[in-house]
Amino acid sequence: MTQHVTPPLVLIPESAPFSADQRSWLSGYFAALLGPAVEGATALAPGEAPATGPRLADNDDAPWHDPSMPITDRMDLAKDKSEPQKLMAAMAQQDCGQCGYNCADYANAIFLKSEERLNLCQPGGKETMRMLKKLDEEFGSAGGAAPAAKGAGEASDKKEPELGPLGYCRENPVEATFLSRTRLNAPGGEKETWHIEIDLKDTPIEYVVGDSLGLFPANAPALVDAVIAELGARPERKIGSKTLRDRLLTEYALGAAPDNLYQLLSLLTSGEQRKKAQALAAGEDPDGDAAYLDVLGALHKFPGARPDAEVFLEALDELQPRLYSISSSPKMDTGRVSLTVDAVRYNHRSRLRLGVASTHLGERLSEQTKVKIYLQKAHGFALPEDLSKDVIMCGPGTGIAPFRAFLRERAATQAPGRNWLFYGHQRQASDFFYKDELNGLKDDKVLTRLSLAWSRDGAEKTYVQDRMRENGAELWKWLEGGAHFYVCGDAKRMAKDVERAIIDVAASHGGKNPDEAVAYLAALKKAGRYQADVY
Repeated sequence: MTQHVTPPLVLIPESAPFSADQRSWLSGYFAALLGPAVEGATALAPGEAPATGPRLADNDDAPWHDPSMPITDRMDLAKDKSEPQKLMAAMAQQDCGQCGYNCADYANAIFLKSEERLNLCQPGGKETMRMLKKLDEEFGSAGGAAPAAKGAGEASDKKEPELGPLGYCRENPVEATFLSRTRLNAPGGEKETWHIEIDLKDTPIEYVVGDSLGLFPANAPALVDAVIAELGARPERKIGSKTLRDRLLTEYALGAAPDNLYQLLSLLTSGEQRKKAQALAAGEDPDGDAAYLDVLGALHKFPGARPDAEVFLEALDELQPRLYSISSSPKMDTGRVSLTVDAVRYNHRSRLRLGVASTHLGERLSEQTKVKIYLQKAHGFALPEDLSKDVIMCGPGTGIAPFRAFLRERAATQAPGRNWLFYGHQRQASDFFYKDELNGLKDDKVLTRLSLAWSRDGAEKTYVQDRMRENGAELWKWLEGGAHFYVCGDAKRMAKDVERAIIDVAASHGGKNPDEAVAYLAALKKAGRYQADVY
């Protein structure tokens, strides 16, 4: 008698963000849930789950998928949804890829226990981290897995996550050579913005316009030395295989003080100080200064609490990579990649605060120094395949980065479609980034229209969304003619204001009522003709 062997079923598609072993495990997990029902089963589509299991998160079925929406509102919208969908609602909703996933896939990975790290959503910060921990406690064994507790001596030499392709994931970065920085602001500007060049020739990285570059920064040495001095520790003390100073330079975040640090400090103090530390650990703000307390600030606030250096490291968050929109085109800038970076500096209570990655790039890296990078492929942010399509780009400030790349690409490919850029900043005299280049592209008929908005040059502030409304009739003609619209910049305010402007243009020049105008924007998004790169 012939025995028929049923081949193993593949319930998780190869496109899912899991390794082969993880897909195999997950297929077995769902097969066990479904039992006999798996016979003839097909791969899970996004958002689907076995009939007996909770619905997985899906970007296309998430009314909370709006980066401008407060987390409390997102969680309220998801309150009656499945556990994976609630986890997604806790994310920052930017689909930036900094966590190595998009928002829905990160949530599903946590729920399915293929991802243990709950602190990867950099834009979500403490809000997201606290909500994920809260949900994890509520779900118990049925939900996402919490990170394993670290024991003594495990502040370093941790088990590394499974590696992906070299140079194409945050777990497996590659070294590249820092080439140069060029100041983009003219004298008189309030900000400091740099054009950064990095050599890719000796790396496996190949990018397309719209992609982002992940970069692993180092903390400022002066800040590291101040933290060590405040601890009363020795910088050369070995913790695992490295010194305390080396670990603080490259492995641990010294920005916003984490809840675990406040919890540790609460154990080393008493009375009112303990109550304050416990309140801060719980997300409260007893003195109204929580938003400004970095790690050094937390140590200053509790001067009597000085943990051992190794225990101190265990209470810190890992230093996360930063993502930057690529501002170059591989067709025109062969073998290199460029970024457009604001150097973040501000004073608080007589202390100069520095953005970690931005000042690492803007002042501390020397030319020809090696820097760890990886490529983050874009999630739905790319030029139209049809080169004849018109393109409208809206990118104030450093939001111009991907659109410089787009324009260089359109020039290199001699795309026949028209190009319209809305750009703005504070002052034209000091903040007109890539001025000569953009004017040259206009002269060469690559840049069809350039609409500029300067918020500090007149009695009234003018922004890119104001220029969109002023040019509403022409903007409507472009959109009705099939143009693709792109926006890059601040997710909380600017991007939402730009969406509102499109809705207003549809109403004013397209004759649509309010509901129809909102539906028009939604249709642009669904068709892939409205794309956003926000942060």
